[in-house]
Parts: sequence; structure tokens; C-alpha cells
Amino acid sequence: MSSGIEMRDDRARGVIEARADGEVVGQIVYFTLDAPESALVPVHTEVVPAHEGEGIAGSLARELYAMAAREGVAVAPLCPYVVKWAGRHPDEAPVASGELVSAALAKVKSDPAAW
Repeated sequence: MSSGIEMRDDRARGVIEARADGEVVGQIVYFTLDAPESALVPVHTEVVPAHEGEGIAGSLARELYAMAAREGVAVAPLCPYVVKWAGRHPDEAPVASGELVSAALAKVKSDPAAW
């Protein structure tokens, strides 16, 4: 990943931002679940085209899982990128239960704004 990238979580907005020189160069959008267990649910990962290929998306996914671990909550990835990243990094990305993923999908169905 590029040096000088700072990660910032804005829980109120449900966004982890990757910033370089004060500008957002990538982000993961997520929402939280309380049941069947507390979880972060990433729904979209995006990197500014000028910064693609620098490892920013992977660093965002790593930060999401690290943040969840620090908080003692699960991750139920719905974002296709995070699902793929988690599959390549099973040591850093515990698999969410089927019940948790179903609850995350139900939340999106009941509240499309969450997606």
C-alpha cells in the first residue's frame, strides 16, 4: 500500500475512509447489526481510479476486520470485494455464520438505504 495512507472510521456515516494528503482515496461503506450478534456489515468498497492498484482496497478490508476484532464484533461481508478478500485472508477474516449473513441480507431487504 502507498505510504502516508491514513484510515479513519466515521461510525455515524458508516464509512471507513482511506486518506492521502487529506483527501479521500478509498472507502468501505458499512452498517452495523445488533442481532443475532453485533456485527459490521460492509456493503461497498471503492477506490479513486487514480489510486487503483496501490493496495488501498485490501488495506481498507484489513482495517475493517481489525476494527471488528478490537470491538469484539463479527463481520458479515456483503460487499463482493470484501467477500473475496476474506476468502484470501482466512487468518484475518473469521467466517460469519449463515444466520448472521441472513440477518444482514434481511436488513438490506427491509431497508435498501443500508445498501
